[in-house]
Amino acid sequence: MTAVGDDGPVIALHGVGVRREGTVVLDDVDWVVLPGERWVILGPNGSGKTTLLTLAGARLWPSSGSVEILGARLGRVDVRTLRPRISLVSGSVTRQLRADLPARDVVVSGRFGALETWWNTYSDQDWADADRLLAEAGFASIGSRPFGVISEGERQHVLLARGLMRRPELLLLDEPAAGLDLGARERLVSRLGVLAADPGSPPMVLVTHHCEEIPRGFTHAGLVRQGKLVASGPLQQVITSALVSDCFDVDVTVGQSEGRWWSRAE
Repeated sequence: MTAVGDDGPVIALHGVGVRREGTVVLDDVDWVVLPGERWVILGPNGSGKTTLLTLAGARLWPSSGSVEILGARLGRVDVRTLRPRISLVSGSVTRQLRADLPARDVVVSGRFGALETWWNTYSDQDWADADRLLAEAGFASIGSRPFGVISEGERQHVLLARGLMRRPELLLLDEPAAGLDLGARERLVSRLGVLAADPGSPPMVLVTHHCEEIPRGFTHAGLVRQGKLVASGPLQQVITSALVSDCFDVDVTVGQSEGRWWSRAE
């Protein structure tokens, strides 16, 4: 749960712009995430989704506008104290981890956001928490296996467990299902749905390209196109055929069945 009060925003962006080498990446973005909300951000490749998530993770400063995360404003806070309160689950971490590091060690290292367990001292409770997180995801059996040889789907669950080890106040997920086969994707989406339904879970923001990857229990959505947040709000109001078609510049029909979303081209 966040430490910014029951009603204070977890993320608050006002008039935010990001420019890189003269290119506008985000333009005049207003976005607010409140405690207890679970957000999905959708949009085409290169639309600015990951940049938005990077801002929310306090790993990028805006070129214009203001960014407040967990009650702290970027530019006025020591990010070394802010970043440990946020977990960013991204495939980029995979390339930084030793391939022969046991999966269990990868999970527990998330307690301090480290890449090696020898950098810090872990308590018996930390190791027990790592085992519990793997077991809750259904992957207790892979704890001793090297991270580099487990399947891509298993790696994503290990990275998610690693993110949760930090006991974050905000959980950010950057395309966690990218490259997964159907079975692995569904197991991951199901796990995220369990987390979304747990009132003890922190606010969550998931970036994806696909409506099919929206887990059950998510409450809000944003659509990003050409650096602009073109729609945001309650999930049912944003994930519509008309808005998604406009966002991706293709005619699609979007629907929902038993809490899961689907889309198909016209």
